[in-house]
Amino acid sequence: MAKSKNANLHKAKSGKNDEFYTQFNDIQNEVRHYKEHFKDKIVFCNCDDPKQSNFFKYFAYNFYLFGLKRLVTTCYKNASGEEFSALKNPTLFDGEASRERERERERERDERAALEKSSYFIYEGVDEKGEILNDGAKIDEFIARLKPNLLNHDENYPAGDFRSAECIELLKQSDIVVTNPPFSLFREYVAQLVEYDKKFVIIGHQNAITYKEIFKLIKDNQIWLGYGFKGGAAHFINIHYEDYATASHHIEGMIRVSGVNWFTNLPHKKRNEILETIYTFDPQKYSKYDNYDAINVDKTIEIPMDYEGAMGVPITFLDKYNPQQFEINALGIVGSIEFSCNKRMEILDKKGLPTGKFTFNAKGTLYRKFNPQTDKKPAFKDYETGELYSSIYARILIKNKMPKKEIK
Repeated sequence: MAKSKNANLHKAKSGKNDEFYTQFNDIQNEVRHYKEHFKDKIVFCNCDDPKQSNFFKYFAYNFYLFGLKRLVTTCYKNASGEEFSALKNPTLFDGEASRERERERERERDERAALEKSSYFIYEGVDEKGEILNDGAKIDEFIARLKPNLLNHDENYPAGDFRSAECIELLKQSDIVVTNPPFSLFREYVAQLVEYDKKFVIIGHQNAITYKEIFKLIKDNQIWLGYGFKGGAAHFINIHYEDYATASHHIEGMIRVSGVNWFTNLPHKKRNEILETIYTFDPQKYSKYDNYDAINVDKTIEIPMDYEGAMGVPITFLDKYNPQQFEINALGIVGSIEFSCNKRMEILDKKGLPTGKFTFNAKGTLYRKFNPQTDKKPAFKDYETGELYSSIYARILIKNKMPKKEIK
C-alpha cells in the first residue's frame, strides 16, 4: 500500500495542474523555528497559486510579525480561473444584440486564454488602497479578490515554470525560498537554489537523501533537515487522489505520505542537539560489512557512543545529525564509496532461493554475512564459496567526533 500511495503522490506532484497543497499547520509548525531569519527579507514561494496556497496565506498572515520586506508567489498554472478575470462564465438571458453577444464571446475567449497562463503576485502587507493588512479576516478578503499578474513562457520553459527566465529573475531578487516543489524535479530545483545562493525551507521526500547530488550537499553541510513532520508523515490536500492510509490515519480530501522531510540551509536549534544513546560497542551485536570497513547499526538510537571507527547508519539518522558531534563520510550505495572487495554473487529471490542471475559486489550495496537468527532472508550467495549474504539498504557512513571512553 505504501508504494501505491507514494506513486499517487508522485503522480500528483508531477502533474502541474493538480490542486495539491501543504496544510497551513504543517507550514506553521516548521517555519516558526526560523522566525529570526526573515526580518527585512523577500520571501519567494515559486510553486504557489496565491489564491490556493497556504504558504502565501501563512506569510501574508505573519507579514508584520516576521518583519518581511516582500512576499512573492508564482505558479505554473492557476488552480482556478478566478484570479485572472472577474468575469464569470457569462450567460445571456435577455436576447442582447449580436454586437453585445460578440463582445461576450471575445471576453470568454480572453478568459480561456488567460486560464492557460500562469501568474505571479507581489504582496507588501497592504491592500489595493495602500491600507495595512494585519487582520486575518481582511487578508482573506484581500486574497479572495486579488488579481495576480500573468507570466510569459520563454524559449525553453512554459510560463510559471521555476526554470523560466521570468521566474529566475524573481528568484534573484529574493532572499528566502519557502515552498513544496515538484518531487520529480527535486534535484534540479535544489541545484537552482544553490546556484543562486538562496536560503530556503522546502519540502522533499526522504529518498532524495540518496540522490548523489543532494547527498553531496548534505555531506558538505550545505543543506540539512529541518524539524520535520510528526512521525515522518504528512497529509497533503488533494481531493482527486485516493488515500491508502489506514482508517486511523485517513482524512477525507487528503493523501497521507510517509517519509517526507523539510530540507533547509537555515540554522536552527535542533541541529545543535547532542545525540545520546545507552549503547556501547559489542562485536557480537554490531557486525561488520564484508565489503567496507565499518560496523552496521540498524537504528539511530542504537549507535554505540564509544565506537571510534566508521558506522553505517540508516538515512533517518540525519534527523539527529549534529555536525559538531558526527562526521559524514559517504553514502553506502554504488557510485558513492570505494568497496574493498568485488565478489561474484548469485542473486536470490525474496524467499532466499537461487535465480540463476549473477552480479558483482551485490549490485553496489553494502553487505554482510547472513545471520539466520536476525536476518529475514539472504539476498546473495557467493559464487565460489556458497556463503550467504544479506544486502543492507542505503546507509550513511559516519564517524563519531566525540566518542565516549566510558559510559556510566
